[in-house]
Amino acid sequence: MDPISNMFTKIRNAAAVKKEAVEIPFSYVKYEIAKILKENGFVKEVDKRGRGTKKVIKVVLNYKEGEPVISGIKRVSKPGQRIYKGTREIRPVKSGYGLAIISTPKGLMTDKQAKKAKVGGEIICEVW
Repeated sequence: MDPISNMFTKIRNAAAVKKEAVEIPFSYVKYEIAKILKENGFVKEVDKRGRGTKKVIKVVLNYKEGEPVISGIKRVSKPGQRIYKGTREIRPVKSGYGLAIISTPKGLMTDKQAKKAKVGGEIICEVW
């Protein structure tokens, strides 16, 4: 299974049962995605724990009035079907209420940052 999809499924399931935090096996890409989610207020805290092969990412979920801030998270570009977009093809997610995480030559960034930097790339996911 795709490790990034697995991360999104763990976050989605934890939010559905109103769990406070979730632990995800560590990788640098997943850690960068989690940091972007934190910067945009979708999760409260992101912490790297453990050593060697036992490293995990602890993601503390954010709730507003008892409801999770992340109402939806969807993997767009999958290992079997990669989706690439140029700067002009990047569209707002949920009329600007959500965000897309894009893997660009300048690193992982949100759709707004990618448009501002005038770079395109692989659309990793959409969050709203």
